[in-house]
Amino acid sequence: MTDPITRESMEYDVVIVGGGPAGLSAAIRLKQVNPDLSVVLLEKGSEIGAHILSGAVLDPVGLDALIPDWREKGAPVTVGVKEDNFFFLTETGQKRVPNWPMPRLMNNHGNYIVSMGNVCRWLAEQAEALGVEVFPGMSCSALVHGEDGGVKGVIAGEFGLNADGTPGPAYEPGMELHGKYVMLAEGVRGSLSKEVIATYGLSAGHEPQKFGIGMKEIWEIDPAKHRIGTVTHTMGWPLDENGGGGSFIYHAENNQVLIGFVVHLGYENPYLYPYAEFQRFKHHPMVADLLKGGKRVSYGARAITEGGWQSLPKMVAPGVALLGCSAGMVNLPRIKGNHNAMLSGIAAAEAAAEAIAAGRAGDELAAYETAVREGAIGRDLKAVRNVKPLWSRFGLKGSLMLGGFDMWTNEVLGMSFFGTLGHGKTDAAATRKAADFTPIDYPKPDGVLSFDRLTNVAFSFTNHEESQPCHLKLKDPSVPVSFTLPTFAEPAQRYCPAGVYEVVEDADGPRFVINFQNCVHCKTCDIKDPAQNIVWTTPQGGDGPNYPNM
Repeated sequence: MTDPITRESMEYDVVIVGGGPAGLSAAIRLKQVNPDLSVVLLEKGSEIGAHILSGAVLDPVGLDALIPDWREKGAPVTVGVKEDNFFFLTETGQKRVPNWPMPRLMNNHGNYIVSMGNVCRWLAEQAEALGVEVFPGMSCSALVHGEDGGVKGVIAGEFGLNADGTPGPAYEPGMELHGKYVMLAEGVRGSLSKEVIATYGLSAGHEPQKFGIGMKEIWEIDPAKHRIGTVTHTMGWPLDENGGGGSFIYHAENNQVLIGFVVHLGYENPYLYPYAEFQRFKHHPMVADLLKGGKRVSYGARAITEGGWQSLPKMVAPGVALLGCSAGMVNLPRIKGNHNAMLSGIAAAEAAAEAIAAGRAGDELAAYETAVREGAIGRDLKAVRNVKPLWSRFGLKGSLMLGGFDMWTNEVLGMSFFGTLGHGKTDAAATRKAADFTPIDYPKPDGVLSFDRLTNVAFSFTNHEESQPCHLKLKDPSVPVSFTLPTFAEPAQRYCPAGVYEVVEDADGPRFVINFQNCVHCKTCDIKDPAQNIVWTTPQGGDGPNYPNM
């Protein structure tokens, strides 16, 4: 259908969507290779870093390749890892897992505890100094296709729509930004990336992508308990047979700890409540003692790609390339993807710069695909490719033994005795009927260590203009009440970490309510809804969370 709205257009050599580590690395490398290239970077957050949420322990390999003198230039990457701890938790205790049996890739020596939001802010400064045009607050709501069917640009900066989608009195139609190449660096489950993957069949021949939901709080703790540079990961309690996942606790600067909890979204029990599991985790004696006397200063949530090597789709189509977590480049056992995101941005930039120098435009950047699969990213992901499917098949304890063995054989012998295992179902399809399970009785938050969702969402500084259309679309508005509620007890009430979805009982019966103002853009609903009836789209630019230093 032809868009009836007339928009102005601007021409660039390369258009980049997303101001995370992948997009910023691509922008910087493009200008490093050829300062005369015109490059624009569009970010939907109110500022660069506003929508960035990551653990994060950063492997600096990507930063080393992009800006070798980053230390001299003052990058906010200063807290080196001093201690690496792994614990298996029971409800009342913990057992230390020794480091010596673990594959070398699990060692965090040489890595850094960082705020990726602040790293991205610094990278944006480097990009702008090179001449990249960086525009935050610019949601990219649609792709622009050329006459040959390839991607030639995006529509960005549309504002002022009424709630029903019609133009309001202050309507701004936005602009078309055209490029010889478009790079999508939207992060996990990006709306344009999802469209490109579907339109061009990029997932054909690859395993379905798998995901987790990661929730994070920043706490200021008693200085006597702070151990700067300490990295702790846990497995086990409170998750049991209902689901898999684990936690991280990183001691950063200024007496702060970054505490997070990840739940794999392939869980079967629709009564599982990931946010409540996170809050319950903080009451473990080891964690509660650390946080006692401290205060929470920030909260956020974000989906994480977990499919790895076998779930990487084809990453190029005519005129467009998928970067970083738009394709899914997280190394799950390492809980790291930022280094691969940066390396992917570098590889895409080099491929695009070479193509433009040769007079090409709008074709497939095959050199980028090759660089990812045959280079450092491919080696990083391929070595751990069976950890996720082994976990899905054999649970935590089985995956610890078999996954560890598999990582060792890949590291030492360069091969796996398991070959390459598949994932099978999507996370949505993994959800089983509510009749097969008993509701889980979660403890109420105490307001000291644990908090209700709406209270915590206030600490994400999320804001959406309420007069705009709801950006969480239902393919069929009747499905939540007619199908998902009776069949799955409507799990959207629980899997959303921001309390966006609720079922309200009216005189006429249950009613499905979407409180889109609470949305922190984690995309879990788009991933986990068992009916695949919820579609996440971009709200107007600048809306959403405003993370200060996540």
